[in-house]
Amino acid sequence: MSTLPKKARVVIVGGGVIGCSVAYHLTKQGWEDVVLLERKQLTSGTTWHAAGLIAQLRATANMTKLAKYSQELYGALEEETGVATGFKRCGSITVALTEERKEEIYRQAAMARAFGVEVEEISNERVAEMYPHLNIEDVKGAVYLPKDGQGDPANIALALAKGARQRGGLVKERIKVTGMTKDGRKVTGVDWVSDDGSESGHIECDMVVNCAGMWGHEVGKMSGTNVPLHACEHFYIVTEAIDGLTQLPVLRVPDECAYYKEDAGKMLLGAFEPTSKPWAMDGIPDTFEFDQLPEDFDHFEPILENACNRMPMLAEAGIHTFFNGPESFTPDDAYHLGLAPEMDNVWVAAGFNSIGIQSAGGAGMALAQWMEAGEKPFDLGDVDISRMHPFQGNKQYLFERSKETLGLLYADHFPYRQKATARGVRRTPFHHHLLEQGAVMGELGGWERANWFANEGQAREYQYSWKRQNWFENSAAEHKAVRENVGMYDMSSFGKIRVEGRDAEAFLNYVCGANMSVPTGKIVYTQFLNSRAGIEADVTVTRLSETVYLVVTPAITRLADQTWMRRHVGDFNVVVTDVTAGEAVLAVMGPNARDLLAKVSPNDFSNDTNPFGTAQEIELGMGLARAHRVTYVGELGWELYVPAEMAGHAFETLHEAGQDMGLKLCGMHMMDSCRIEKGFRHFGHDITCEDNVIDAGLGFAVKADKPDFIGKSAVMERKETGPKMRMVQFRLSDPELLLYHNEPIIRDGEIVGYISSGNYGHTLGAAIGMGYVPCEGEKPADVLASTYEIDVMGTRVKAEASLKPMYDPKSERVKV
Repeated sequence: MSTLPKKARVVIVGGGVIGCSVAYHLTKQGWEDVVLLERKQLTSGTTWHAAGLIAQLRATANMTKLAKYSQELYGALEEETGVATGFKRCGSITVALTEERKEEIYRQAAMARAFGVEVEEISNERVAEMYPHLNIEDVKGAVYLPKDGQGDPANIALALAKGARQRGGLVKERIKVTGMTKDGRKVTGVDWVSDDGSESGHIECDMVVNCAGMWGHEVGKMSGTNVPLHACEHFYIVTEAIDGLTQLPVLRVPDECAYYKEDAGKMLLGAFEPTSKPWAMDGIPDTFEFDQLPEDFDHFEPILENACNRMPMLAEAGIHTFFNGPESFTPDDAYHLGLAPEMDNVWVAAGFNSIGIQSAGGAGMALAQWMEAGEKPFDLGDVDISRMHPFQGNKQYLFERSKETLGLLYADHFPYRQKATARGVRRTPFHHHLLEQGAVMGELGGWERANWFANEGQAREYQYSWKRQNWFENSAAEHKAVRENVGMYDMSSFGKIRVEGRDAEAFLNYVCGANMSVPTGKIVYTQFLNSRAGIEADVTVTRLSETVYLVVTPAITRLADQTWMRRHVGDFNVVVTDVTAGEAVLAVMGPNARDLLAKVSPNDFSNDTNPFGTAQEIELGMGLARAHRVTYVGELGWELYVPAEMAGHAFETLHEAGQDMGLKLCGMHMMDSCRIEKGFRHFGHDITCEDNVIDAGLGFAVKADKPDFIGKSAVMERKETGPKMRMVQFRLSDPELLLYHNEPIIRDGEIVGYISSGNYGHTLGAAIGMGYVPCEGEKPADVLASTYEIDVMGTRVKAEASLKPMYDPKSERVKV
């Protein structure tokens, strides 16, 4: 083991396909002193038994871009390294057995077109031609992706490892990382021991990458970071050789939780069953290497029964292999990538949820670029490890949630679908009050949030569909109350970050695009920008005193936004603290909001005393609160910040006072439908780190005349050249159809982009979508002079386009 260095630029922990991909891409960028350590043999964890399905289409444009890159990489690896990857573009077919699933796969096909993926909706007759062994009797629809493929998982990983070695990377097997030394927020080195225990040592390093797969949680703890994932049992069978069986497309039958792959004249049948079996609650055995788990035929039998009906030849074929092996799953079915929020030099690429082979090439490329530049190369919000909150590393939580997440891969991906397991972890102070009033809860980042309110006698549950769901009219009534009278909803889950210290003003002026040199009580809407003027966070900042500000963030991005600030503190004398749990927040919104507040507080809520964009301390009932006059729904209103211990009293006081006014309790679905009518951007959908703040139509929130701030030069440059894209609001001509996101935008007959967020505009009377349209060198009038359509499930629907909010374009309602 003397070949192990004493020092390295980076140590990669784990030699599965993703660890090998990270090593490959770092060395390809010219990095030297790259060391990969694998506890046993390369691929011996989960990579070796992966099914090797390689699909292009993922849930978002950038995840699709990464999957397409993986395909292209695997196609070229064999020539580069001489290692056969078994990669072949055999295509894939997905069939739907229900009308709901048909809508899902047809919407996915439309999305594929927007992302530049070749796709075709095909008839049952065509399915039968391409898959003559298939029973198509109850097939309702099918989609074919000709460039999907399959490959040999272990050899793909070995080819990546060889590519890394050819460029000077050191890949060492049978070396287990046993610990890490830390100095503050950095890991300074890793301790290792050889597999036989005969040697041990320490490698100093500048960075660590956790690619430890199902050991990722444990290695995360070693490095002082939270990597929530859990291993589950994953089953497949391989038949004996079947006479005359030749190359076939990969087949997915998600309604039967099954996938099929022809391999060397045999058929592989795998399953993502609805209730899975978590594994290794007490830890993964130290000896684990190319191990199989015990067979559980009873668990797999329902899948096999359906499969024998779907593909009758399976009933005649003998089973050559019944395989059960572990795979790691994350709480939300998206993998973990990026710089861990708890440390400043620990990176993560783990938790690939059974799609590691198709993801690893692109994920390794993206992470290597991120490590090189110190900034995300493009939006990776779907998989950024900073979306995970600390509690999600809890073992019992992971055990309960992992029972569900494996099955969600092939479950119906209905809009607004809520997780069923591991619920009730984070509750706002109003939780029981809301339930008493008929709240139907959704979950985000562990927070239980009222999404809508059921009527008396109505089932308090989601009944999912791609059409109007059972809560559509409930949310419409809540929307109407906020537009025409007064509504109240719970915003306590939104992140609250206190920034205080003598340099608080200067620090926030550096981090934020807007000017923070404002009087006490002023509320400023602003963004955190990166060096490219991309949007890293979308927040409001309230000045509470000379040295204290409150930054309010979306619930899911609180940790990421706090981490962004902490990493830019530098020499500024400030303290950044999460105070989310300290205050509950009730939003009181609507034209009669001022009247309601007057009934419960002696304070003055007039424009003279409390104009839009200011906060004041108030009495509320017998307690105290802070009233912020801001809105995310486009109406007159206040967000009331109440000390947690007074929250119950505040709710009861407001609710009782509102009874003779028709006060309506509202949920998050209402908030989203109102904000999209007003053209307010949704962070993570409409605005991300790769969307320039000028292109996003948020130039008004950036004050370029103040001293240096992050992204200033890029803002100035884009102001000079004009936007390359414009955020456009669309209204469908057909009032029955619904928009969610990723539907293609068609301008003068050509696909030019996709809907970044969609919802129904109950006041505007149709589905509303937002999305970017390329406009380099164009004036606003040129953009609006075109004809627009939106592709909804394969049908082009005419849409009205606007650059100004279609609802209250001059914002007169919020300032009355």
